Amino acid sequence: QVQLVESGGGLVQPGGSLRLSCAASGPTFSSYALGWFRQAPGKEREFVARIARSGGNTYYADSVKGRFTISRDNAKNTMYLRMNSLKPEDTAVYYCAATTQWSTTPDAYDYWGQGTQVTVSS
Repeated sequence: QVQLVESGGGLVQPGGSLRLSCAASGPTFSSYALGWFRQAPGKEREFVARIARSGGNTYYADSVKGRFTISRDNAKNTMYLRMNSLKPEDTAVYYCAATTQWSTTPDAYDYWGQGTQVTVSS
């Protein structure tokens, strides 16, 4: 099993930037593809970005493409989400998750962090 803990959320102005981190435990971190999801109040959890086991293949939701960058450092058991040009619509709780599949659906992910709040407001 792998345990995931998000950090780095907070309040940021529209147009600003923020970097989220996802720290994982266990030596099998590199065996999992990883993803970021977000959930706004009253809405379903939605896919944001994912990254392959090696970090060489990434995929983004259209809503964040060109603004967000997902990366991972397997040596540090950590995944990151750099968010630039943030919009109020990006406000949500952000979750990191791990899967053995190449997928964008929440049901395919086996392990989840507790989430970190991102609020974009002026």
